[in-house]
Amino acid sequence: MHEPSPRTSRLAFAGAVAAVVLLGGGGFLLGRSTVPEAPPTVVIPSPAPAAPPEAAAKPVVRVLARGDVIGIANAAADAASAGQPMPLSVTAADAQRFEIYLPFGCDGPVSGDSIEPFRWRYDSETASLRISVAPVAFDPEEWLHAQSPGRSGGEPTAASEAIEGFWVTRPWSSQETCAREADPSAQRGTDPVTLPGQTLGLAQVFTDEDSRSARRGGKPYESVTRLKQDDLRIDQGLRVRLRGRITRFPEGATVRCRQPAGKEQRPVCLLAVTFDDVAIDNPATKDVIATWAAPSRG
Repeated sequence: MHEPSPRTSRLAFAGAVAAVVLLGGGGFLLGRSTVPEAPPTVVIPSPAPAAPPEAAAKPVVRVLARGDVIGIANAAADAASAGQPMPLSVTAADAQRFEIYLPFGCDGPVSGDSIEPFRWRYDSETASLRISVAPVAFDPEEWLHAQSPGRSGGEPTAASEAIEGFWVTRPWSSQETCAREADPSAQRGTDPVTLPGQTLGLAQVFTDEDSRSARRGGKPYESVTRLKQDDLRIDQGLRVRLRGRITRFPEGATVRCRQPAGKEQRPVCLLAVTFDDVAIDNPATKDVIATWAAPSRG
């Protein structure tokens, strides 16, 4: 037998190693070619931040204007004249706020001795504008202690002592400024009376539990403003502004209506209210001349 030489042994070993390397590399490449490729990475975007919740809309508090108050009174007069219960438009008016205007002084200034409840005049000697607005004292015996036609309910409490307020001038019109033309036949400067047009009043009831200082007691609202005659602009008259809230009479009615002259008379109605303030303004200049806040009733 022929013995391999050292050189032959080394060559054989090197060949074996090379074969192993070739087989290993081929297997690796073959394995790479048969392994499926990894799917591409999907990037999921972060969700957009949620929009902040919208704030709940605040309810709009509607303030009744002159036309609204006249509409309530007309509905009450219609029901009272027919002997019917008050409609929902009248009973639902309770607690609603109002702001109405009463035009006055439309025919110009009055004389110094005038006793008109609403009046103004200019004093040239003192260069001052003088205004007087007198509220009405309604008779509690007529309005509280007697049952109104078309109404039901018990007698009011004996604690009701006084009713003060204002007649709504020209209650057939929602116009908040003076009429364009005045009636030249109407007398001026006479004693105040309940005219045919005075069929709607705003009335505040006072009881023996209310402070006496909260009442006017016949005292007018008076204002004196220093003003040069050249700056006097009252070509549209003046206005009383009344702000407050509709309430109820002691027996629970929002409006009380009477027909003292019989069924052929238009009902005269009072709307129960509480006044927040009384003001006088000039529609020509948009100026508020004076304001009186209602005193506490406690």
